[in-house]
Amino acid sequence: MNKTHKEMRPEQVQELDELFERARVALKEIETYDQARVDRLCQAIAWAVANTTTFHRLVEMGIEESGLGEYTSRMNKRMKIRGVLRDALRQPSVGIVEENPELGLVKYGKPAGIVGCIVPTTNPDLTPAGNAIYGVKARNVVIFSPHPRSVKTTMETVRLMREALEAEGAPADILQCVSMPSLLVSQELMRRSDLIIATGGQALVRQAYSSGKPAYGVGAGNATEFLDETADIKATAMNCMLSKTSDYGSGCSADGNVLVPRSKYQEMLDALEEVGGYQANAEERSQLEKVMWDEEGHRLPDTVAISPQKLAEAAGFEIPEDRKFIFVEGDGIGHEHNFCKEKLTTLMAVHAYDGSFEDGVDLALELYEVGGKGHSCGIASTNEEHIDYFGRTMPVSRIMVNQPNSRANAGAFNNGMPMTSSMGCGTWGGNITSDNVTLKHYMNLTWVSRKIPMDRPSDAELFGDFYDPALEPDGEAAPTDAAVTVN
Repeated sequence: MNKTHKEMRPEQVQELDELFERARVALKEIETYDQARVDRLCQAIAWAVANTTTFHRLVEMGIEESGLGEYTSRMNKRMKIRGVLRDALRQPSVGIVEENPELGLVKYGKPAGIVGCIVPTTNPDLTPAGNAIYGVKARNVVIFSPHPRSVKTTMETVRLMREALEAEGAPADILQCVSMPSLLVSQELMRRSDLIIATGGQALVRQAYSSGKPAYGVGAGNATEFLDETADIKATAMNCMLSKTSDYGSGCSADGNVLVPRSKYQEMLDALEEVGGYQANAEERSQLEKVMWDEEGHRLPDTVAISPQKLAEAAGFEIPEDRKFIFVEGDGIGHEHNFCKEKLTTLMAVHAYDGSFEDGVDLALELYEVGGKGHSCGIASTNEEHIDYFGRTMPVSRIMVNQPNSRANAGAFNNGMPMTSSMGCGTWGGNITSDNVTLKHYMNLTWVSRKIPMDRPSDAELFGDFYDPALEPDGEAAPTDAAVTVN
């Protein structure tokens, strides 16, 4: 028995043993299903949780259980489930999933196996639903490990999806849930699974990558909205408000910083007030800093994902009930400046930049060295050259142009981003992928290759100006099968 088993309670070990035993049985069953069968199961489990009546109950349950989140914006996440279902239904996952006759290649979709899914407390219903749709579509089985703070909500979400599977004559154990979650249980779940989808904090993601199993994790976010001189100030302020207030700013994509040209700075501050922001004065700003970060600059948990009124109250002052978020003026970019860091609540910092557009981008690069590198940012601009420069320069995996970051970068019905609840941050953020994690990440592929006509350019074509025939005294190797086989 390994160390993890020794430290887990006996009942937790027993539960995991039983979950994996049942999962292996269910996997043998779902592996036999054809495309029509898995598509119908995806529809069934999605509807079981995403219909408005049921999702309303799950949202209220999750907010009451965890004490985190905002009802209206969290209810809107049922639309994300619809988006994930849309994307899943439009892609093949059984049998031939891709063909390229010109290259003589055919790809067959195969299950990844048993998927271990770590569920964050901020999305106890959306994350299981999204992972279940992609997991079932790829003919996997999924075991969910809830956050202890929202275990009842996640278990209820999974229970509803299990009922939907049973109603369709499929094994309920295609989807299962840990009932006694803990950090050790999550670690052991990851160690035993064939594939890990880890959505949560950086400590969790590091554990996923050190589990010895393939894992898709997410990097830390510090979403920033960047404006140039051509930005529509009022529209951008509205986008910032929509991004910042979504589920009380609990997501990594919620705008934490706004970078504005000095000439547009006051106009942007005024526009943020017009859309519901409260500008904290110098004293209030100091009070906020004390309740949000400790003396070493580490984010304190008590003010994460709470309303602006509660945030102000925690800091020792009051704001009007109609204010939707709080914003402060930034005092600089760097590790010693707390307000440029990730906030995960209903507060943002507005920073002015001097000089050219390129100077502003340099400041944005400095900000992402503090935190959030690899995740996402937005640009408000109508200058295509600026947008192109921003796209070429910023070390992030996704950039939203004139859109609210937190409502767009994980996929929206009015952009082409793949729908997901998990976003990779590339090597910048310590992740294996910079993609939105979707169906292809839940599948294995078998490549079947047939011979095609010879495709071997001459050495002169391959090496260009570097080619010197004098160094090939015997002439180029004959283009035979042997010459093109490389091991």
